[in-house]
Amino acid sequence: MHNSVSLDGSVMGFEVDLGLHYSLVGGFGADIHLTGSNTAKAGAEMFGGVPPEEKSDLKRPKKDASLPLWAVVDSKGALKGMLHTMRRFELCRDVIVFVSKNTPKAYLRHLEEREYRYHIAGNDHVDLARMMEVLGTEYGAKVVFSDAGPTLSGHLLQQGLLDEISLLVHPCLVGKDAVPIFGNLGTECTDLKIKKCERLKKKYLHLVYEVVRSK
Repeated sequence: MHNSVSLDGSVMGFEVDLGLHYSLVGGFGADIHLTGSNTAKAGAEMFGGVPPEEKSDLKRPKKDASLPLWAVVDSKGALKGMLHTMRRFELCRDVIVFVSKNTPKAYLRHLEEREYRYHIAGNDHVDLARMMEVLGTEYGAKVVFSDAGPTLSGHLLQQGLLDEISLLVHPCLVGKDAVPIFGNLGTECTDLKIKKCERLKKKYLHLVYEVVRSK
């Protein structure tokens, strides 16, 4: 996973250097870019809101095969009418949606009408381990990159599905309004091993940690 945070670990409440953020993403060699519905909605708002759908949005795009596919976890159908903002993004080849058995049928029809590939994994919520299996077996993914928010990031870490944590630390403190990237974790400590510490643009730090598996 990779995210931009303040010095006090917040993912919100400060201006992210998006150019630097995505320049680092390009070095991960990811086959799949994973995100959650909350992060996708926040991203759409950040980039000017949700424009109306056009006829071209109803078809699967034909883009460079070297671009990563984007996978989104959306068991509640929260992104209905918004997915085309991701599909249009220049660094996205197309969008794959992971839903659950209890996802509204109207949302599934919405996806089918627009040629989005989707996979049912789990009952009420998306089974993240099953999702990773699907990305590997059906899409040949060897590297899955996530820049999700606290909820999905916390679940990935707690379920043993994260190998590395990459943080672009911004030189600011958010304070009492901070939304900590790992604020949804339990009380059990997660051990990490540092792999990289680099100063960028004279004021940012790029930290990369390996998640240490318990034996």
